[in-house]
Amino acid sequence: MCIATACHSRTEREKAQANVPEFVLTYAENQAEDYPTTQGAYKFAELVYERTGGKIEIQVNAGGVLGDEKTVIEQLQFGGVDFARVSLSPLAEFVPKLNVLQMPYLYTSREHMWKVLEGSIGDDFMNSFGGSNLVALSWYDAGARNFYSAAKPIESLEDMKGLNIRVQESELMMDTIEALGATPVPTAFGEVYSGLQTGKIDGAENNWPSYESTRHYEVAKYYTLDEHTRVPELQLAAQPTWDKLSPEYRCIIKECALESAKYERQLWAAREKISENFVRNAGCVVTELTPGEKARFQEAVAPMYEKYCSDYVDIINAIMEAGKAMSAH
Repeated sequence: MCIATACHSRTEREKAQANVPEFVLTYAENQAEDYPTTQGAYKFAELVYERTGGKIEIQVNAGGVLGDEKTVIEQLQFGGVDFARVSLSPLAEFVPKLNVLQMPYLYTSREHMWKVLEGSIGDDFMNSFGGSNLVALSWYDAGARNFYSAAKPIESLEDMKGLNIRVQESELMMDTIEALGATPVPTAFGEVYSGLQTGKIDGAENNWPSYESTRHYEVAKYYTLDEHTRVPELQLAAQPTWDKLSPEYRCIIKECALESAKYERQLWAAREKISENFVRNAGCVVTELTPGEKARFQEAVAPMYEKYCSDYVDIINAIMEAGKAMSAH
């Protein structure tokens, strides 16, 4: 073999070795490919690959193929899955303090929530995962959940009385519905459309994109903007995976997670607007609660704060104060 050929072979071999990742890691996402959180996950994987020079490859598994969120959290704890985006509802079972962020009518607006999450209170929550075998990386947006109904608009607290409202399998959500005077009916997400159609349930609650993409607007055309919950979601890493990574790689991953979160938030806002315009054009009746009426809804659920957050009164007060400070400006 001539010297030139030998050198060429070695160069090709070195190049191939340089492109082999040191780590190939998994990412679990239960939403569809086109959903904002899934697109955020792909952006995260892309940024990590770029900034580690291809040394860390993250493979995103969308559509719930790695299991439901609770299963994924359990897999994260022993490193069976390396990264995931999860909702706070199942996560609060592992980190109870997160219940604070799920309380109804906690925020006055989207801006209020992000001011809280991007400040010292949000950092405090991020740092409360000790002992859980989970590492919090960044917050993702999931919008606000609102009520929608089939027979009549919900314009006041009195309109909630006697309604059968679909809820997730969540004690906190069931208590919220009862506090507002309606009857909670835990129902699988896939059965909500037929439940509204047949009258088994009178209404449900969800964000704009879910209301539109599931076509629930076809059988429940009254949508009330009450924003009873505005719950963020979290990107997580598995502690066993985290422990394997160098400080440099951890730093890059954290930066990429924060950058992907900003990207996801923009996608979410755009998707929300598209969904809202779509259902309005489809003839849905959208009701916005007056400030006075919204205050009545908040008062109705106030006792729940004592039940769920008696150990975190100081955090609740700090969140409320941040909202008042914003309103004063």
